[in-house]
Amino acid sequence: MLSISDLHVSVENKEILKGVNLHIPKNEVHALFGPNGSGKSVLLSTIMGFPEYKILQGKIMFKGEDINQLSIDERVKLGIAISEQRPPTISGVKLRSLIELLASERKDDAFIEDMVERFNMAKFLNRNINDGLSGGEIKKSELFLAMVARPAFLVLDEPDSGVDPEHLKKIGAMINEIIQQGNQGKISCDPLAKNSGLIATHSAAILNYIHTDKAHVMLNGQIRCSGNPGVMMEQIRLNGYKYCIRCQQLIQEE
Repeated sequence: MLSISDLHVSVENKEILKGVNLHIPKNEVHALFGPNGSGKSVLLSTIMGFPEYKILQGKIMFKGEDINQLSIDERVKLGIAISEQRPPTISGVKLRSLIELLASERKDDAFIEDMVERFNMAKFLNRNINDGLSGGEIKKSELFLAMVARPAFLVLDEPDSGVDPEHLKKIGAMINEIIQQGNQGKISCDPLAKNSGLIATHSAAILNYIHTDKAHVMLNGQIRCSGNPGVMMEQIRLNGYKYCIRCQQLIQEE
């Protein structure tokens, strides 16, 4: 589904990503761990195609296609959606307007009405995008837009950052809804069909509500190790990221 090879990326003429390699197969959701400043957000923003992130070297392949030169809207059309860590407030643009834009090419009225009721979104529809909302409400609004877009690949940047426990459970339910959209229209003997995704998280609190198939640790602009999400997060919780740094030092010394 998504394959990244030897990716080097700069921001404001400073190289942040220094040779990232990552492969996420179809029907898999991966977690991306790492301390603040390790490059997680830069990687996710580069996947989405934000122009301030300059690819110096390497390739991003999605569904077998090189997307390095594609614009954000072209990547959205291919099936990639993102929920940012700190999405902007957009004055004069109602949430309802963006929903109508995203759903304009599909007859999704019944689906949208069902999701609005299920996730209690009616009170946000006529408000300016993210205007006056709490951290948890902003995450819900962002994820609802992603849900309407029906992506094949979901990119999440710190969905648990600044979110209280009550909203975190709701956000987990919305993420699972987006992931499981990949099962719609599948025959009953294909129960594992789902959308793919990459979830960057510092605390891993969101992983209590979402199944992830694999985890990766990013340090200093590179993915240094990969493995079982639960095992890796338990080591990080017990020993901090210094455990991963020391582990890498020992590997290099061998």
